Amino acid sequence: MIKLHRLTLVFLLLVAALYPLGLWLVFRLQSASPLMLTVGLAAIGACLLCRKDLGSLGWGWKSWRSQWASYLVPLGYATLAYGLIWSLDLGTWYDADQVAALREGYSLESWSDGALITFHFVLTATVSFVLLLPSVLGEEVGWRGVLVPDLARRLGFTWVALISGLIWAAWHWPIMLLGIYGNAEVPLGYQLTFFTITLVSMSVVMTYFRYATGSLWPAVIFHMSHNVFLQKFFSPLTAETANSAWFLDEFGLVLPLVTGGFAVYFWRKGVRAFDPPARTT
Repeated sequence: MIKLHRLTLVFLLLVAALYPLGLWLVFRLQSASPLMLTVGLAAIGACLLCRKDLGSLGWGWKSWRSQWASYLVPLGYATLAYGLIWSLDLGTWYDADQVAALREGYSLESWSDGALITFHFVLTATVSFVLLLPSVLGEEVGWRGVLVPDLARRLGFTWVALISGLIWAAWHWPIMLLGIYGNAEVPLGYQLTFFTITLVSMSVVMTYFRYATGSLWPAVIFHMSHNVFLQKFFSPLTAETANSAWFLDEFGLVLPLVTGGFAVYFWRKGVRAFDPPARTT
């Protein structure tokens, strides 16, 4: 039986206690940011109650190479996943109505579709990316700042990645059950299954970066990159076909398969690098 450390237990209890407040604010403000920030509040509260130094949560920036890798990996798997979707005609590149809406929103009526999409990608990759920092940092202070290092005190890399990923996924389940988040065109069980696979796969990669750098920031950048490219670029610009809902985004089939492949690669690297070799007698 897995015994959780006091800090983890206090953190999870505070996450649960603050969840109704965050959920109420989601309805009130029509934004997910307050709910995400409650995770950070729970992390800070747990550290204060358990007398853990807030400076020990991984604030050091470390190497730029790790930060760039954390930015590019989600862009890579999103590009691969949607490349498969478009090539297999599970969705079409690109949605002309969405591009028309962008043209009107940017007031760039004379621009070609290609130029407009390129401009939108650049803004997505920079301005929209940076705007996600407060809410994503709020989450990651909890999940990868407190939870992952505390679990690592008792568990090996594999269990830390899986448990933290499952908790992270489960934290989203209530808003999916309420229909606030997800894809209503496919059964709820289908959404929950593939969404959970996606987040656990992401957790493996993020746990690897957390271990490898000792820094919280690669996880923050990874999370921001995933959200911004999926939610602001690839999914909105993909024109749906008759069965697209079964394959698109975090709730369909394709992205979990691709992120799962990335997870296997980083899991093998993590086990080799961070789990002690078995002793022989």
